[in-house]
Amino acid sequence: MDISRSMAGFSGTEADDLRKAIGKKKRDLMATMKDKFMEGLAKSNTAPNVAADLWKLNEAAADYSFNKSHAACYGLISYRTAYLKANYPAEYMAAVISSVMNTKDKVPFFVNRCAEMGIDVLPPDVNASDHSFVVSENAIRFGLDAVKNVGHAAVEAILRAREDGPISSIYDFCERVDSRAVNKRAIECLIKCGALDSTGATRKGMLEALPAAQASGQKAQEDAQLGQGSIFDFGDLGGGDAGGAAVQAQARPPISAAEFDKTELLAMEKETLGTYLSSHPLTEVGPALRAKVDCSISELDRKPDGAWVTVGGIVVECKKIRTKSGSQMMFATLDDVEGQVEMLVFKADEAESAQVIAPDAIVVVRGRIDHKDRGETKLVVQDAQRFEPDAAEIERAAKNAPPPGPRGPRGGSSGGAPSGGMSGGPFQFSIPAAKMADPAVMEELKALFEDNKGESDVHLVVQTSNGPKKLLFGAKYKVQQSPNLRYEIEQLLGAEALVA
Repeated sequence: MDISRSMAGFSGTEADDLRKAIGKKKRDLMATMKDKFMEGLAKSNTAPNVAADLWKLNEAAADYSFNKSHAACYGLISYRTAYLKANYPAEYMAAVISSVMNTKDKVPFFVNRCAEMGIDVLPPDVNASDHSFVVSENAIRFGLDAVKNVGHAAVEAILRAREDGPISSIYDFCERVDSRAVNKRAIECLIKCGALDSTGATRKGMLEALPAAQASGQKAQEDAQLGQGSIFDFGDLGGGDAGGAAVQAQARPPISAAEFDKTELLAMEKETLGTYLSSHPLTEVGPALRAKVDCSISELDRKPDGAWVTVGGIVVECKKIRTKSGSQMMFATLDDVEGQVEMLVFKADEAESAQVIAPDAIVVVRGRIDHKDRGETKLVVQDAQRFEPDAAEIERAAKNAPPPGPRGPRGGSSGGAPSGGMSGGPFQFSIPAAKMADPAVMEELKALFEDNKGESDVHLVVQTSNGPKKLLFGAKYKVQQSPNLRYEIEQLLGAEALVA
């Protein structure tokens, strides 16, 4: 702008018009200004070759330009954020999560990143949390503003109430926290997410006691506003301390010690916080699930379009729509801690997989990768099965699992063997002697081995009238063990062909 004004004689408005034309890449508008720009440079005795170079710079800037001041700002911000993340990781991540609290789907994303960095994220606590995420020793305390249905005014009321001391029970909470600012729905969410666990009561017990606690608390607050109180409040008259305690005990019936099971507790955390915090439904079955899949969900974007894969995880969202043809189509989101992928089930009213895929279900899914929709990765489901391993399978998988990677305590691993890695031993399956004599079956097997080349020997157990006989395939038929290979063997020879 300064060159066009001082050297080409442009007015401030004209210089700004040229800037806009360059910035918006409007070459037709720039063309209308070229003659005046060149004439102005000639009048200021600018050499013709210099004038031509200046206009070429304008045209180049229209292709791409980034002014130094803007670049300097970006560079400085990048340096500062990198320094803070490297030297003050907990403080940095607490600030990042606090900045996206109003975007609920961002909070779970960054909480998972904290797990990768080895930073614990502690559950919200009415006696310790603030509005935003704050650092507590070497961990991050969940912010109360990020709890579903708990607004800014409600958190302010909680912070004011605890100035007089920690909140000791659900009854104490309802009596001390302004009932006009914190409604029943907000208290339910605080209980469900664990924000009142520091009182020592169970979440189920507190939810059952909530109606009585609210009634007692509202009465106490109304009496306080009117200046009324119990006759037992007047010093030592009639044994005041003992009498007051008795009245309070009568107004505060005991809280049940019964508790929800772990699955229900995790579901309530997910409902109120948008993420699993204390644990994850896949933590216990993770190793067993990884033994059934080809890869983790986070690896799908690196797979070629149209590739067939087997993945597993928990269904976090699920919905059906009716298409123009009248059939149903299902959209579902699969989560395996390391990533998420949208699944598509066509003709959901007919497909068996649509009956298997449901919210909170842990499933193993075989499908085709689709990268075509605006660069997003989707999985077109062919088959889905519920994953419900027994205790023996979980224990066996845990013993064979590689050491955990740096993802932290909430499950998942980015180290060790590939997430879909199978046993390192030979690939063994059985076949009846009658099928062994069928040339078509043998050709199918050879084709499968060709398509799944790897380092594992193939052991074939032939079921004969004299008992099983084990055969070893040659070195050129070594395979890469995977759920896909096992699936194809099952389709060709039946599920009984695979031996443990």
